[in-house]
Amino acid sequence: MDSELFNFIKIWITATTSLVYCYYVVSLIPRGILRLLSLLPILYLFCILPLNLSSILLGGPTICYLVWLGNFKLILFSFGQGPLSPQPSLSFIHFISVALLPIKIKQHPSPQSPPNPQKNKTSSDPSLKSSQNSKNNTYTSLQLPATAKNNSNPSANSNSSQDPDSKLAKSLGKKVLFVLKVVLLDVFIRVYDYRQDLHPYVIWTLYCCHVYLAVELVLAITAAPLRAILGFEMEPQFNEPYLATSLQDFWGRRWNLMISSILRPTVFYPVRRISTPVVGKFWGLQLAYLATFLVSGLMHEIIYYYVTRVSPTWEVTWFFVLHGVCTGVEVAAKTAVNGRFRLHRAVSGPLTLAFVAVTGAWLFFPQILRNGVDHKVIGEHKILVNFVRCKLSI
Repeated sequence: MDSELFNFIKIWITATTSLVYCYYVVSLIPRGILRLLSLLPILYLFCILPLNLSSILLGGPTICYLVWLGNFKLILFSFGQGPLSPQPSLSFIHFISVALLPIKIKQHPSPQSPPNPQKNKTSSDPSLKSSQNSKNNTYTSLQLPATAKNNSNPSANSNSSQDPDSKLAKSLGKKVLFVLKVVLLDVFIRVYDYRQDLHPYVIWTLYCCHVYLAVELVLAITAAPLRAILGFEMEPQFNEPYLATSLQDFWGRRWNLMISSILRPTVFYPVRRISTPVVGKFWGLQLAYLATFLVSGLMHEIIYYYVTRVSPTWEVTWFFVLHGVCTGVEVAAKTAVNGRFRLHRAVSGPLTLAFVAVTGAWLFFPQILRNGVDHKVIGEHKILVNFVRCKLSI
């Protein structure tokens, strides 16, 4: 454990140091292909650094943060786009934090130039309106009926009008929910000791809950020091995906929002922009969905390879391709009925979660189970708990 922690620290010091070059040298190069070429050594470095880790608890987040999120952010940065290229420019500490970690700093509109909705309504340039709408919506919340758009996240709409007491209550509620999730994850780990007495369906359910809790808690723990020490106000990383009422809602508004926020500018928008003039608006949107989920699947395949060091079987890629196709069909169906028919959330919610769970058992988990990753994660969790207790003399 000590040697693994040493490698972990060395990797992150190396990654942080490499961003000094990106911030002070690469940023001076004109955006475009030349800047991208200057970033290739860093992209390569981010790909090989996680190979020095064998632990899943330390290696999994490192792979996701550097190989996927970090590289995608730097690619956008090379063309003057994405979270590393806002106006005004980021400070060095902000640049490093955003580049290396799964965070998105909340942007507040300038009080000197409030948005003018009437101007948007009267704009005669439909392409401009389309561009503005695409920046404000998640990549799977496009072409929804107006009512669905407005109600997708009511808390966001009322956040600005909350009084201090309600904000305090909401913050306290989030902390209580966080502690509850930590306790639940620990309970699940302990229940695995009795797996031989559990029905396979119960084990599958535990695995699905485990993946959700582990990913959300790791992202939250990663962001907590920056929020506490530097005072960053950040966008939410998850939005209670167990409350999803559709695949569109699940993937676009609730599950791992840091990933979806980086896939929109790198995959969804470019594919839609390029394909729409060729195949039309409908098929351009469908191709954009499919391409986005395909890239997500391939990146998960890469993560699986880092974790297992076994050649890919492409099952997890097909999992995301299937969800991309189904999400596209779902959006097309919603557009066709135009709000005239909608399943009650008491029906659509369980159906959505059941579809995710069943397809996950079919295509997402098999590669993990075949290579014993589940047993390794459970064992590492126990080792980590004992290590912390030993160091803290608990």
